[in-house]
Amino acid sequence: MTDSVSKSQPQRQSLRAWLSDPAPRTPWQAHVQLGWIQWRRFCANHSALFGLLVLLVIVAAALFAPWLANQDIYAQNLAQRLQPPGAEHWLGTDELGRDIYSRLLYGARITLYIAGLTALIITPLGMLIGASAGYLGGRVDTVLMRLVDIFLAFPSLILALAFVAALGPGIENAIIAISLSAWPPIARLARAETLAIRKMDYIAAVRLQGASSWHIILRHIMPMCLPSVVVRVTLNMAAIILTAAGLGFLGLGAQAPSPEWGAMLASGREFMLTNGWIAAIPGLAILFTSLAFNLLGDGLRDVMDLRHE
Repeated sequence: MTDSVSKSQPQRQSLRAWLSDPAPRTPWQAHVQLGWIQWRRFCANHSALFGLLVLLVIVAAALFAPWLANQDIYAQNLAQRLQPPGAEHWLGTDELGRDIYSRLLYGARITLYIAGLTALIITPLGMLIGASAGYLGGRVDTVLMRLVDIFLAFPSLILALAFVAALGPGIENAIIAISLSAWPPIARLARAETLAIRKMDYIAAVRLQGASSWHIILRHIMPMCLPSVVVRVTLNMAAIILTAAGLGFLGLGAQAPSPEWGAMLASGREFMLTNGWIAAIPGLAILFTSLAFNLLGDGLRDVMDLRHE
């Protein structure tokens, strides 16, 4: 036992020396050192750590919902409707006698699915449009930015409502509608980053080597825009979740009997004065998830955004 401890101490010291080496010997070592420094800076932000912890709990609840749920989320029992939180139903029951706790766990899956898929759509779309406008300039910049201005002229929820009204209700159509209303801020940020990046010497060197404009945009400019865009998307996740919940609340997102948080909030609004937990519980879930993304985004901004170095 003593030998193993004595061997582990030099190993930890050598790892610490490798991470703090002022002259990295390989690109891999440099990347690991940068990641270690950023992680330490992130850990120094306690609110960001709290947001990350809350998100990890929500993600774990969504992943293990079949094992954590103790009731059938679709089973109706009118004899036990509007039951307060207790030993059998930890968070009570709704107006149809369904277990709110189990439905809340499965609702996390839907909310994270909508938010995650929307982020995967708007990140490359916004970066490509913004980087193309910033690098190509001229008429391309004018046309693309005027398109962005048109989308930004409408509130995101109103724009999403218009697209859902045209596409029809449903989770997939809600994701498309939210994505169409959420990409313009990403494009504007990517354009602003590109206007600064395109003046750098290494871009001129790549251009002199004969690289095409699209090669420069895709291989050199968009990767440089990625840190700022990731921060912006993380901060926008709260707005995406609220928009998705708003569509569900209005009956244009997930359809009954789906346990989506916005739909659960809508079904419980008529019982707010007598059985307030029915609406309060999904409302608090939306609140804490949005807050966690905002706190995490603030921490990532301090770590990744070069303007906050």
